[in-house]
Amino acid sequence: MNPNYILLAIPFFLLTVVGEWLHNYLKHRGKDFDFADSITNLNLGIGSQAIGALTKAGLLMGYDYLSTNFAFWHLEFSLLNFLLCVVVFDYIYYWAHRWGHEWNIFWGAHIVHHQSQEYNLTVALRQSWFHNFLAFPLFLPIPFMGFDTLTFAAAAGIVTLYQYWIHTKLIKNMGWFEYIFNSPSHHRVHHATNAKYLDKNYAATFILWDRIHGTFMAEAEEPTYGITTPFNSWNPVWANFHFYREMWEGSKRLKPLHEKLALIFRGPEYLGRVLGQVKDNAGEHVPEPKFRTETPKHLMVYVGLQFLLLTYFLVAYMSQLEELSLFYRLAFFFLICLSTLSVGAILENKSWFYIVEIARFLMFLVIYNLCYYTYFQDWFTYSFPFSIAISVLFTGWMLADLYVRRLRPRLQRH
Repeated sequence: MNPNYILLAIPFFLLTVVGEWLHNYLKHRGKDFDFADSITNLNLGIGSQAIGALTKAGLLMGYDYLSTNFAFWHLEFSLLNFLLCVVVFDYIYYWAHRWGHEWNIFWGAHIVHHQSQEYNLTVALRQSWFHNFLAFPLFLPIPFMGFDTLTFAAAAGIVTLYQYWIHTKLIKNMGWFEYIFNSPSHHRVHHATNAKYLDKNYAATFILWDRIHGTFMAEAEEPTYGITTPFNSWNPVWANFHFYREMWEGSKRLKPLHEKLALIFRGPEYLGRVLGQVKDNAGEHVPEPKFRTETPKHLMVYVGLQFLLLTYFLVAYMSQLEELSLFYRLAFFFLICLSTLSVGAILENKSWFYIVEIARFLMFLVIYNLCYYTYFQDWFTYSFPFSIAISVLFTGWMLADLYVRRLRPRLQRH
């Protein structure tokens, strides 16, 4: 069983992101949105869902095996048991999230969600490609408590979807509601880099967990968003691995083997001190400058179209995954990840993105049409000309940009 609650929510996500952007543009000229940042957030979400489609079924099968064979008792699916499972899941999530900030092994994955220096609904979709896989073992007490797989999956879905709407500046204080439940105000504190806000408000749904365990902080001064050592890249693949590279560099500076191994369970502040990134500064909080790059307007249009195509292919991939062989599952997953990598390179104006773009459209032509010919022959007469048309269009677009911005200036100098 592989629940597709995220798949069903994708249209809602897109509509609300557009709505929030329109409101922000009309009220504040779009100051809380940056095109490259938003696209990177969304592409990280696409990659996260693609790898989730590959792994969730296996994780739930493992859960089902434990629940069926080793539960202390068995609870039938009911509204009461579902609500109880939500509370249990949410409480374990508090600790999983807290350890995700306190232990380097988990922070290396969870850091992806905090890298954006903006705070809007696209940040909610900026998710690690591996954190759910790493954190899943922390939730294994639940199958022993007798909750069946359907109840667990439904509770996980509710807790996950609840956290979407709290990633916004649009909603201010919510009064009594905020004493019990997490809110945009509480979660803005969690995403802040201000010293007073660090390591606060880990809750997903119930902010009571933070109040009970002493990690609650109310929003006072305007938060500065991001991570204390800015990521400064639009590369979604590197976003998922850069902290582990820093851990490797830190381990090389530690001599005893036990210190190297202990680095896994130490916190990011300790690693920052080892690498010389943390400075003792009791003075006023000084925000880091936001990472920005200049992208030509026609490439912004290109990137926007690539995002729409990627979203379409993600939906098709997730909905048809069970029909595909392992080869096509992995091939399309690789193609999705390569596409997000290439878009990041375009936004950073890397010279190698032309090669990657042309290569990925050639790969797309082959894999896409082989898949349709093998599994969906009734649609092949439509898929083939469609794939040819978009490949020619976007390859031509890349070649034209290569000539106008790279080759022609060189020819004119000679």
